[in-house]
Amino acid sequence: MTGDGLRMTGAQPQERVVAADAVGAAPLHVVLVEPEIPPNTGNVARLCAATGCALHLVEPLGFRIDDRELKRAGLDYWDALQVVVHPSLDAFLAAFSPERLWLLSTRATRAYADAAFVRGDAIVFGKETAGLPQALLDAHAERALRIPMRAGAVRSINLSTAVGVVAYAALERLGFPGLI
Repeated sequence: MTGDGLRMTGAQPQERVVAADAVGAAPLHVVLVEPEIPPNTGNVARLCAATGCALHLVEPLGFRIDDRELKRAGLDYWDALQVVVHPSLDAFLAAFSPERLWLLSTRATRAYADAAFVRGDAIVFGKETAGLPQALLDAHAERALRIPMRAGAVRSINLSTAVGVVAYAALERLGFPGLI
């Protein structure tokens, strides 16, 4: 217990987290690897609450999940979320089959619109400052996707925007399961 009465799992409050086996029915799994900016994660959490997607956070995180900025960005919807915290990228990768992963990167060559998303897939996004590890992208190049952008205009789009673009495209392919 901490001084504020929160039970902790690693550095994160246990009451905010569910076990990986609790999210099996989610239409998609949105994975943020080492997210650094609380408002981005809060916006993604709100999107997951609205769509029924499970949110996976891969440690280390650049914040605590009870952070004030995170709450302001969307975690007043926490009761509508399923969040799994993985202690490392290796631990997350051990929990998912490679053929169920879609890795998003500005360094990929294939557009997200070309992906054959299926229910239960995981869309994986890297941290804001570095993206996903190049070794992971190289090992699964056929599963690496990008969001098309104008050449030279920007380095990348905001993480929460990227998640929204890809998640809704994937959900559309699935027929917007459970959404009205």
